[in-house]
Amino acid sequence: MPSPPPADLPGAGPDDDPVVTGLRVRHDAGASVREVRRRVAAHLVGRERELDLLLAAVAAGRDVVLEGPPGTSKSTLLRAITAEWGVPLVFVEGNADLTPTRLVGHHDPARVLREDYTPENFVPGPLVQAMRGGGFLYLEEFNRAPEDTLNTLLTAMAERRLAVPHVGTVEARATFRVVASMNPFDAIGTTRLSASISDRLVRLAVGYQDADAERGIVTRRTGIASPRLVADAVALTRATREREDVRQGSSVRGAIDLALVAAQLADMRDVALPDEPSLEPPRGLPEEYTATVLDALLLALSGRIAVDETVESTPEAVLREIWEDHFLLAPAAAGPG
Repeated sequence: MPSPPPADLPGAGPDDDPVVTGLRVRHDAGASVREVRRRVAAHLVGRERELDLLLAAVAAGRDVVLEGPPGTSKSTLLRAITAEWGVPLVFVEGNADLTPTRLVGHHDPARVLREDYTPENFVPGPLVQAMRGGGFLYLEEFNRAPEDTLNTLLTAMAERRLAVPHVGTVEARATFRVVASMNPFDAIGTTRLSASISDRLVRLAVGYQDADAERGIVTRRTGIASPRLVADAVALTRATREREDVRQGSSVRGAIDLALVAAQLADMRDVALPDEPSLEPPRGLPEEYTATVLDALLLALSGRIAVDETVESTPEAVLREIWEDHFLLAPAAAGPG
């Protein structure tokens, strides 16, 4: 893994025209960017297009907003890229408590009483940490942060430097990037982004992957050898995203938990997991297996879905209907195998 780059890279400004290699700025480094892409892709299931676009954006010196629902590999992509490039990843969650002081940093009150304000008793916040370390600042749900906090972030993005009282000017190293994320399907408690902030970010929409990719993710993350259980977990989870009475469905994380819990329950109850092909309709499955999947479904997904406020239902009722559709109604509608 390459070591973090020095702070005095030539051509460090975001509007210069170098190519980034391992986040060292050079003009002949396209092959190394491709190598980073190859290594990162080896750890992912799918997401080739999103990986290419995100790599291209940060290598071009751009700040990025990743827009998509939870559980769509946004942070996974970013962690993999920063790990391969050997730069810090500084994480901060956007919420109403993220004031400019929390983002930038503060002076240690006890030391201020003894020493007055000095650069030495300044405790850097995540923004200053990322700027000084040449890292990526990952601001999750950044549209939930207060407007004055976003304005502070805008200054750092636009000027690549930040004036900190009693400390001086903090200069961002060449590899500093801001990568923000937001969920377009949940506007409650969010801040409307100004045009000046949007104009500083390139936008990458990250949606759910297809069923085949999600089955691959669940298999890799769980190690479960039953293709039937993996397929059922993915199908049930994906069904939560397709119902009109569900405002927010579950991500593939729900399918992972569903499969793991179901496998554990099956072992405890001495229930055999089917070994039939995963893409066959779920006909004739033992009742003890489908009942075990139902229990795991309620446990894993009832806290992950948001039922529309206009309907009189509960997460448990919705999930039971999904289970019935999958194991009872759909096989019956498909007819004999």
